[in-house]
Amino acid sequence: MAGFWGRRKREQEELQAQDADLARRAEQAIVAADERIRTSADELAFATAELGDEMTVDFHAALDAVRTHMGEAFQLHQLNHDEIPDTPEELRTRNARIVQLCQWAEDLIDEKSAAIADAVTRVRNAPQVVAKVRADAAELEARVPQAQASVDRLATRYSDTAMQRITKSAEEAAQLVAFATHGADVFERRRDAGRNQEAVLALETATEATRRAAALLDAVDDFEIEALRAESTLAEVVADSRNDLAALPLAPDAPAVVAAATTLQQALGSLAPAGARTDPFGELNRLRAANTALDAAITAARYRAEHPLPTIDAVQHALDDADRQLGVARGLIEGHRGWIGADARTRLAEAERLRVDVPSLLPAEETREQALSGARRVAQLAAEALQLAQHDIDRSRPDQGWGGGNGWGGGGGGRGSGGGDIVTGVLGGLVIGGLLGDIFD
Repeated sequence: MAGFWGRRKREQEELQAQDADLARRAEQAIVAADERIRTSADELAFATAELGDEMTVDFHAALDAVRTHMGEAFQLHQLNHDEIPDTPEELRTRNARIVQLCQWAEDLIDEKSAAIADAVTRVRNAPQVVAKVRADAAELEARVPQAQASVDRLATRYSDTAMQRITKSAEEAAQLVAFATHGADVFERRRDAGRNQEAVLALETATEATRRAAALLDAVDDFEIEALRAESTLAEVVADSRNDLAALPLAPDAPAVVAAATTLQQALGSLAPAGARTDPFGELNRLRAANTALDAAITAARYRAEHPLPTIDAVQHALDDADRQLGVARGLIEGHRGWIGADARTRLAEAERLRVDVPSLLPAEETREQALSGARRVAQLAAEALQLAQHDIDRSRPDQGWGGGNGWGGGGGGRGSGGGDIVTGVLGGLVIGGLLGDIFD
């Protein structure tokens, strides 16, 4: 009893310490939240003066919500310090709620304050940003004629299909540059009118326009290098494909190989003649796909030549062997239900489940190997079940054995010492022993 009361006392002391810590945290949280509300109100006033009401409306709403919900926290704090005595559970519940409300208020103010700080930074840095936008627009505008000249020159060498990705790039870049310049003008007008939210939006769209224009002009510059690289790779793939076709008589004869070779020959024949406008990207993709398909067909044909497809008779023979193994294992396990463990029964159940799926794999050539391996797996599982079952039976026999001495069928004081017991023991030994001998011989 002393131990019980001592444990109760320690638990009460720990609970009191936790309650005291919670009360202290509630006091600190409500003071910190109150101070944060006052500083946030000052921050909101400065932000409103710099950004205007439109960009600070979310901060206004968040601060109003915080004040409303913090009223509940202050009311709970007041109840904790009035003259009416409170139970420990009531104090614990109030303090936990105060901490929760103060934490929510802190998190919401942090989120909205960060957004306002970002908006203030954008507005303050806007003059530098708009200057950069104008400088970038002027630089990009100077690149447009050169890009258009490159497009015209490349159009004489490459087909319309290949040029589709850059045909309009120079024109679209020029339009984006003009849009960026217009966005910078709109920014300055909206900023001078005190409409900071619209000004920031105009500046962001102008910045994005310059980025997209630069990407379009860079794509024109990169196209020629990419096309030359594709032409070089295409020449290598053409040589490799022709070598594969020349060595084709050495490859195994199979319909899939013949079909793949025909497709590759057609892809080689469809290549644009010398001097014509070409599409190196499309030709490379088509030829590479046909070459890969031929390699895969040759590999599959060689594998089939080295590993002939099993005949239906071979698979059926494996199935018959599996059925015989299943029948022996099933007969032994069902005849000794109380002696067989879970491992043997599990192997048998897995073998029977797999045996059901094998016939559906037999007709199709692509799954006949799987059918053969499945039949062999059934036989293996049945053999394992039979071995485990025999092991369980051997462990369940008495230590003295089945024959003489004091065993089940022996004489001289054993269970077979009486007339009826002798017959029963001998017959039982002969029957079971003969059955197991027939099974395992």
